[in-house]
Amino acid sequence: MRLLTIGFILLSLSSSSWGRPKKEGVLNESSQGEYVDSFYDPKADYSHFNLRVTDRDTSGMILKARSEQKNIKFFKSGDLVEFRFHNKKGGFCQARIRGVEKDYIVLYVVDWYACKEQSHYFRRGALMQGRSLKLAERVREAAQVRLVLIKRRRSFLRQLNDVNHFLWSHNQERLDIASKYDEEIQALEKAKDRAIEMLQNRKKDSINLQQELNFRLDHLAKEIDYYRIETHDRGFDRFSKDHHLGIPVATRPPKMKYKD
Repeated sequence: MRLLTIGFILLSLSSSSWGRPKKEGVLNESSQGEYVDSFYDPKADYSHFNLRVTDRDTSGMILKARSEQKNIKFFKSGDLVEFRFHNKKGGFCQARIRGVEKDYIVLYVVDWYACKEQSHYFRRGALMQGRSLKLAERVREAAQVRLVLIKRRRSFLRQLNDVNHFLWSHNQERLDIASKYDEEIQALEKAKDRAIEMLQNRKKDSINLQQELNFRLDHLAKEIDYYRIETHDRGFDRFSKDHHLGIPVATRPPKMKYKD
C-alpha cells in the first residue's frame, strides 16, 4: 500500500521532471534550494555505498550484506547492483536485489568472474564497494516525494492549528456570541416595551377622542334636528276645513248656568 501511495505521488509531480529523456544514471541539475526540506544534495553521489557481508549460502551466489547507509531501503527486488571487494583491483560484479531488510540487503550474484578469481576464498565479513544508478534515481525520487509529503504535512498542520485555535478559544467565543445575542435580545425587549407603551398611549388617546366625538355627534344631532325645515301644505291642515261663520267670539268665558 505504501508503494502504491508513493507511486501515485510521483505521478502527481511536475511533468517537466519526467517528460525529458535522460541518460542512465545522470541526475537532473537543480538548485540546492529546491531540496532544502528533503536533505537532498544534488551535487552528492548517491549511487555508491559500502557493504559488509554478514552471511552467504553454500554456493556463494546469495549474499546478505549490511550497510551503514540508510538509503538502501529504497532498493526493490530485481534492481541491478554492481560491487567489488574493497581495495581490490578489477571490475565490478553484477547482482540483483533479492530482498531488503532494515540495514540489510540480500543479493543474488549474477557473475563472480569480473571481481573475484575462482581460487580466491570468499569469507564472511568482507567489505565491498557497491554502486547502483537505480539507487541514485530512487534517492532523487524519494527527495521529491518527501517535498510533496512535507507540503501535505504543512497543510495538515495549518488545519490542525485552526482546529486547536477554535477548541482553545471555544469558551471565549461562546461567551462573545452569547453576549452579542443578549445585547440584541435586550434591544428587542426595549423596542417591544416602547412599542407596547406607544400602543397603550394611542389607546388612551383613542378613548378620549371617542368620547369627544360622541359628545359632538350628539350635539350636532340636536342642532341638526332643531334646524330642520318642514314643508307645510295647508290642504292637509284640518283647521283649514273649518267654515268661518262670522260669529263673534266672547272675550271672556260665559258664566256657569248651574251651580251646585
